[in-house]
Amino acid sequence: MAVMNRSELQKTAQAYEDLLVPALFADWADHVAESAAVQRGDRVLDVACGTGVLSRAVVAYAGETGSVTGVDPNPGMLSIARTLEPEVNWTEGTAESLPFDSNLFDVVLSQFGLMLFESPVAGLKEMYRVLKPEGSLRVVVFNSLQHLPAYDAIVDIYERTVGPSVAEALRVPFSMGDPDDLVTLFEQAGIHGAVVSTGTVVARFRNMRQMVLSDVKGWFPFANIHLDDQTINSIVERAEHELDRFIQPEGGVRFDVSAHMVRAAKEVT
Repeated sequence: MAVMNRSELQKTAQAYEDLLVPALFADWADHVAESAAVQRGDRVLDVACGTGVLSRAVVAYAGETGSVTGVDPNPGMLSIARTLEPEVNWTEGTAESLPFDSNLFDVVLSQFGLMLFESPVAGLKEMYRVLKPEGSLRVVVFNSLQHLPAYDAIVDIYERTVGPSVAEALRVPFSMGDPDDLVTLFEQAGIHGAVVSTGTVVARFRNMRQMVLSDVKGWFPFANIHLDDQTINSIVERAEHELDRFIQPEGGVRFDVSAHMVRAAKEVT
């Protein structure tokens, strides 16, 4: 992550919450929260929680006798998260060095964060460490771009319009789409018996400009990428032409987004 001051981090995090969360992440959070089988009284950890969409979805399942903790290295994300859900224990920290005791949580979750870990293996080891024996681990990552034609097309537009470095920044979130590689990654972290399933939700943007701005304002600044208005307008124009099959009659943009959920349980030793 590029060095940004707190105000810049918070501004970008707010754009992430306003543009990306409702269009792309909220439906997945509901799905993950339901599939994780969180019980009342459970202690739940959400790793790389961002602005907290998954943590917020889990609160109702854990109930008043349980607890939900969200951890993220980005203070801007956590600042927005605190304003949206004060009931969650928001904690600044990295996946690779979780600030919690071992065998503490009944359920450990991470939604669309693993691809961004500095060390995915170290992060998984830490998530497994803080999980109680027989506890439930759920990790969600996007499918690869070849299975996401809308994003594949817009990455190509960025590459032709701006350059390879910007396109690469948008490829990163889709870099763990191979299910076999995911199982191997979990094995390398000492997590055995992981099972991968694939699901789909529908991404919904108000228009093509909102889809472009969701990355330009809610993701690229974290990678120290800043585009001027002329460049943004050029990308929107090309996207409206080349992604026209995803544009609805009223102007909204709709397309399927598939992702993999990796399920594992902590072995009793």
